[in-house]
Amino acid sequence: MNALISKARKNYHQELLSNGVLTVDTRGIPSNADSSSKLSISIARGIADQLMVEVREKTVGQTSGAKFEQINMQFLSETFPKLQNLRPGKWHIVKLGNRNAMKTSSFSQYEHLEYLSLLTHNDARLAASMGNDYMVAPDVVIYRETETDEVINEHTAIVDDNICRLADLRKSNGGMPILHASISAKWTMRSDRAQNSRTEALGLIRNRKGHLPHIVVVTGEPMPARLASLALGTGDIDCVYHFALYELVQAVKEAQAEDSIELLDMLIQGKRLKDISDLPLDLTV
Repeated sequence: MNALISKARKNYHQELLSNGVLTVDTRGIPSNADSSSKLSISIARGIADQLMVEVREKTVGQTSGAKFEQINMQFLSETFPKLQNLRPGKWHIVKLGNRNAMKTSSFSQYEHLEYLSLLTHNDARLAASMGNDYMVAPDVVIYRETETDEVINEHTAIVDDNICRLADLRKSNGGMPILHASISAKWTMRSDRAQNSRTEALGLIRNRKGHLPHIVVVTGEPMPARLASLALGTGDIDCVYHFALYELVQAVKEAQAEDSIELLDMLIQGKRLKDISDLPLDLTV
């Protein structure tokens, strides 16, 4: 059985390899490993061997991160919209960035942020009081178009002109698209970069009006301790998804690092760490 998500996962890994995101250099160090940590190199090499990574030069850091975002967007585009039987709707999956006209305030739950931005831009004292932590910029987003009355009433009469005049989903109310999910893509978790994802999550939580979108992180980090620094705890991020969790588990076992094995098992059993293949189905909830 050539399942959709199974095929997409293989394509996902192939894209990481062909685009130079996941590589092994001439010293035998994978591109997602911390070159100063023997354990990180060992685990990352175990993953790379299973995915049959070729030896080649590592992609420049920022370029690698941007490509990782793009490849995650492609993976979700190949899978999530195909799950209409589980989550119907007109879905769009896009990568946000400085050059993209779409931003967080382009969505129903956050449209007020544009007004706040204009106010603080024209008032230095207000800007100093409020700061700018209300502006969040996810790497990849999934959003849903509003629906016409014809679609809503397709099978039975559900709405008319007298009711549901403030519902976000109803197109005739003139609302903006609805943010369904925010995906933060972090190829590795060095220093404090991983905590940027938590900052983004808290911004989305605090500043929303209405429904909270899914907030997830996708990463290629091989070290269980660094994964735990972001995955442990609740209240901000839904879950952390690893680009190759099955291969990671095998690589950690082969490294015979008992503490890492126990920590990884705790993260998985505690539903704080999942495989990239779990993400499309989780987003249908």
